[in-house]
Amino acid sequence: MSVTLLNVSKTFYLKGAHKTIADNISLEIPKGKSIALLGRNGTGKSSLLNMIAGAIQPDSGQILSYGSVSWPVGFQGSFHLDLSGAQNARFLARVYGVDTRELLDFVADFAELGPHFHQPVKTYSSGMRSRLGFACSMGIHFDVYLVDEVTAVGDAAFKRKSEAIFADRLRTSGALFVSHSMATVRQTCQAGAVLEKGRLRYFEDVDEAIALHERHMGVR
Repeated sequence: MSVTLLNVSKTFYLKGAHKTIADNISLEIPKGKSIALLGRNGTGKSSLLNMIAGAIQPDSGQILSYGSVSWPVGFQGSFHLDLSGAQNARFLARVYGVDTRELLDFVADFAELGPHFHQPVKTYSSGMRSRLGFACSMGIHFDVYLVDEVTAVGDAAFKRKSEAIFADRLRTSGALFVSHSMATVRQTCQAGAVLEKGRLRYFEDVDEAIALHERHMGVR
């Protein structure tokens, strides 16, 4: 089970200007391996994740998925704001073909939203939406997780619980992991890829990827 990018290119055009975020990129994300996706702000890391998720189409090349791929964990833009957290979770269960009751029970318990779980998402704070999104993504077992700057919201106990379940998922799943915390990257990932000016350089050693990223950032 894996995700494979083959010669993927993508350029955005806006008001006469253009920005290439992928220039003939190839990468394989195998099941069971976590790869850090590093790059300066604005290089296109989130757009690349959204291409892999299927929300954005590449201009050329292919993205092949062998197994299930998550939406970008940490992204709550897909929630229907007029529906409750429970109704959104029920919809996701149908879309991804998982047991509805099991997902509802997991999300209700993990997100710790109490009665708000049955209230419209538009009434949630940003922290509540983050907890709902994280719980939904952890409640569905994906072969590859796409992780976009996910930060567990809540007290120290909730953060520890979130880190523990994510680590458990990564024992059997792969991940493409975006984070600005190099300590988290070292703890989570075995390999790394650095995105710069549309080109992607892959490193089997995550520390080599971090070193190149920090040179781009001007860190000594």
